[in-house]
Amino acid sequence: QVQLQESGGGLEQAGGSLRLSCAFSGRTFGHYVVAWFRQTPGKERQFVAAIDWATKAYYGEAVKGRFNISRDDDLKTVDMQMNGRKAGDTAVYYCAARYVFSTHGSSYDFWGRGTQVTVSS
Repeated sequence: QVQLQESGGGLEQAGGSLRLSCAFSGRTFGHYVVAWFRQTPGKERQFVAAIDWATKAYYGEAVKGRFNISRDDDLKTVDMQMNGRKAGDTAVYYCAARYVFSTHGSSYDFWGRGTQVTVSS
């Protein structure tokens, strides 16, 4: 069983930067793709970014060029640096894990509980 724990959410003004972190435990970290999704009330969960075991990164169109995802295999963490944030980035952010990359949240096997990110305009 994989456990995921997000941290780093908060309230910031538009244009600022924030770093989210996802701590992974329970199984071999190097076997998993770890992704970030976000969700706002009444909307579908949206793919944000993911990174695989070879450190290949994938980004959703809404955040491409602004967010940067990275992983630390020693610490078993996946961080996401959020730059140039916009009000539209306000959401609960979740990290998730599975063996193979996908942009579909329903295909992920393991999820964290989420962290709230609020961007004020």
